[in-house]
Amino acid sequence: MAEISWLSILNTEQKLAVTAPPGNLLVLAGAGSGKTRVLVHRIAWLIYSQGASPYSILAVTFTNKAAGEMRGRSQSMLGREGGGMWVGTFHGLAHKLLRLHWKEAGLPEHFQVIDSDEQLFIIRRIFKALNLNEDRFEPKKIQHFINRKKDEGIRADAFHAHASVYDEVMKQVYVEYEKYCRANGILDFAELLLASFELLQSNQELLQHYRARFVHILVDEFQDTNTIQYAWLSLLAKEAQSVTVVGDDDQSIYGWRGAKIENLRRFEREFKDTQIIRLEQNYRSTETILAAANALIANNDSRLGKTLWTQGEKGDLIPLYTAFNEEDEALYVVRQVRACLEEGVPLKEISVLYRSNAQSRVLEEALVRAGIPYTIYGGLRFFERAEIKDALAYLRLIVNPKDNTSFERIVNMPPRGVGDKSLEKIKEIAEAQGISYWEAAKVALAERWMSGKIGSSLHAFLETIENLHGQRESASLSQLMDSLLKESGLLEYFKEQKGEKAQSRAENLEELLNATFDFEEEPFEEDFPALVSFLSYASLEGGERQSEKTEDSLQLMTLHSAKGLEFTMVFICGLEEGLFPHHFSSENKETLEEERRLCYVGITRAMRRLYLCYAEKRRLFGRDEERMASRFLREIPPHLLKETRRKVTLSGYATSLFPKSTPKTMAMVSTAYEEGEFCLGQRVTHPKFGEGTIVDQEGRGDRARVHIKFDVYGSKWLALAYAKLEAVQ
Repeated sequence: MAEISWLSILNTEQKLAVTAPPGNLLVLAGAGSGKTRVLVHRIAWLIYSQGASPYSILAVTFTNKAAGEMRGRSQSMLGREGGGMWVGTFHGLAHKLLRLHWKEAGLPEHFQVIDSDEQLFIIRRIFKALNLNEDRFEPKKIQHFINRKKDEGIRADAFHAHASVYDEVMKQVYVEYEKYCRANGILDFAELLLASFELLQSNQELLQHYRARFVHILVDEFQDTNTIQYAWLSLLAKEAQSVTVVGDDDQSIYGWRGAKIENLRRFEREFKDTQIIRLEQNYRSTETILAAANALIANNDSRLGKTLWTQGEKGDLIPLYTAFNEEDEALYVVRQVRACLEEGVPLKEISVLYRSNAQSRVLEEALVRAGIPYTIYGGLRFFERAEIKDALAYLRLIVNPKDNTSFERIVNMPPRGVGDKSLEKIKEIAEAQGISYWEAAKVALAERWMSGKIGSSLHAFLETIENLHGQRESASLSQLMDSLLKESGLLEYFKEQKGEKAQSRAENLEELLNATFDFEEEPFEEDFPALVSFLSYASLEGGERQSEKTEDSLQLMTLHSAKGLEFTMVFICGLEEGLFPHHFSSENKETLEEERRLCYVGITRAMRRLYLCYAEKRRLFGRDEERMASRFLREIPPHLLKETRRKVTLSGYATSLFPKSTPKTMAMVSTAYEEGEFCLGQRVTHPKFGEGTIVDQEGRGDRARVHIKFDVYGSKWLALAYAKLEAVQ
């Protein structure tokens, strides 16, 4: 492709960023401004115009999906000339570095990467060994503590516990956790970055090699970097000719998991002569949506500053729906989704966003009643499913029989009679003799501590693993997986069970076999054996914790999960004080500004239409509470909004319209009662079901039905003509 043709598709600011002279460059890229296009074109420009070798380029991003997109676009533009680049996530690149230099890093050649669930399992085991009370010292909190310390570059021996018992316990668990991981050759996700950083820091020869190699470094989503990621990049980039970082301080929403928004300013300060270019032209949203986003985010003080604009259409006003309660809010969403479908908008292009996962229940119930298919985005990924983890544990044990975590997971999966007592005996032998569980199981059989049916089952299990271990050099990855599924009994176990769930698990295992065929055609890393590479791919892919959009379903997700996505229609629910912004964040300026950035991210996901909703009552912790509209709604100019409330006709004789003039009107209307008329939100009593609240209606006259949420008997639809309802005065 001639240089002029691929530069001509860029706007003025994009072209400035792509063709900026080699050096330090900070690109402030607003939502929907084409930052991936800029990164890919800058790589091409460095190669074509500056004579850079692809071998000298390191491109880093945050998700496997983004890395795949960058790799694919680069391949499309550069063809064979793009070979030799390192393009990947922080964790993926750190993993590659450790695989290549496992000996220098002090790791076993076949070290394994564990996910969050496996990490928690190990911590719980340490709790048991230390006789710690899980109710007093929560394992999940200590898991979070360990990961945060690693993200900050702090090892267990460097953590100085204060006088509190809690700190001492956290340090003790951290110390034991590190010992266990070292002894078993396993690394968690935080360890990948910390270990690779320590490898480079402690090995000057290796560091100089990679500094000399990677003279052009490009980093996406720089606002999401944490302490160790920034340190890792700084270490590698010290002698680089060109460091390009792309980020948006207005979309920094991961402070709760260690991301440092100040890294953007730190880069400008610490990397000499940094040039700043702003990408402000938005290619995603309408002018109205962008005006709302700009007005909202302008209330944050600590910004580097930019204003999104578009050459696209002005777009509709933003509907703001004031619901009586969360059920009314969910029913409004259902009605508007149906209207979108009538306009021809595919379900997959409609998303409902919320601040807390707990909000999804009422929304899900309304969607189920309406027969609208939906997907919870961010649910279990394929490689996180239990049966897939079981099969992968078999693979890991085939690679490394001394992998205690995998041994423990599958020694009795499928069930073969090697229960908890037998496993405890194996563990006792292993601890007493300082050997692995695999070796301890052999000792238990040789010395007849396990005999009869249990001994036969254990012997058969060990023999299966040894047979598969012997096949790994001669068989292809797919052949090995096929043998594993058959010889382990896993596939047969689920196929023999009754029920849809068991059959689904069997199908998932068969899909895993398909995945190995696909992997052979397009490997994750060509530098390593297929089996090792596949296990690495499964670990890194599973750790991303994000599911793909399906073809035929509405997308439900938290606002945090929505970052990086876009939809034709977007609903943001629960815009209430205490919920969004969250009550934990509203009193602190820094956390409040992050909540506002989260709202900004939600707004800028919408392409054609944005819907905003809040409820004047919401049931929280078992109590109905009065709610106030979020301050974020007040920060959007009123002329951009179209406020609506529900028009209700229940009896066929009268119509009640919720006025929108004052925020307290809904509560007044909810108690209204006249002969022959019931109102949405009204408290009523039924001779059998007792008291409840009217949350929806349909039909007129003799066909009128009301949906009542009863205090004791739950939600029910009743025909108004026969229900014998009375108003609660």
